[in-house]
Amino acid sequence: MSLRKLLSTLATVAAFLATGAAAQQNPPYAPINPAQASEGGGKVEVIEFFWYGCPHCYNLEPEVAEWAKKAPADVVFRRVPAIPNEAWAGTAQMFYTLEAMNLLNTHHIKVFDAIHRDRVNLNNKKTREEWLARNGVDVAKYNEMEKSFSVATKLQRAKQLTAAYKVDGVPRITVDGRWYTAAELAGGNNRVFPVVDQLVEMARKDKTALAPAAPAAPAKR
Repeated sequence: MSLRKLLSTLATVAAFLATGAAAQQNPPYAPINPAQASEGGGKVEVIEFFWYGCPHCYNLEPEVAEWAKKAPADVVFRRVPAIPNEAWAGTAQMFYTLEAMNLLNTHHIKVFDAIHRDRVNLNNKKTREEWLARNGVDVAKYNEMEKSFSVATKLQRAKQLTAAYKVDGVPRITVDGRWYTAAELAGGNNRVFPVVDQLVEMARKDKTALAPAAPAAPAKR
């Protein structure tokens, strides 16, 4: 082998090793700092922060829906519409209004489709009401529920969570208030939920380790 070929081979090997080392140094998730108190009631809490207007959230939605259907029994999953600014508040209000009307399961993907596939401006009240009517929603009841105390409370909580979790990009998946991942960290949409599963297992092990030991059974006489 010539000296030139030898040097080229060594350079290729060095680059490969450097890439592998970098991959080991950069896990596909990041810590939440400071960690947030979980609202999972003893279960592992998984939150998807999203925005209806985000094309990346729309593209990830099939992965989210599929994972949510198969989430383990010791996991609590919920979606939170991120509200880093008032421009995102309109569709967040729509999310919580549909939820309050027990229509979220059937209309969540319809909202995404309307915005990204059909180019419907759901921030416009007249356009939104026409769209709701076409999709079988009682517009009068919707407008009443939209102004309710429960929807206002959930909107305020979503703003607080967005700030507390320092959400500056969506979609973002958090686990137990301690870690988060996203497509850019995981390496693509198809890798997000394998990372979530990894983080759930980490949280599960920590909960088991911290659980109080069962009291010893009294000695038989």
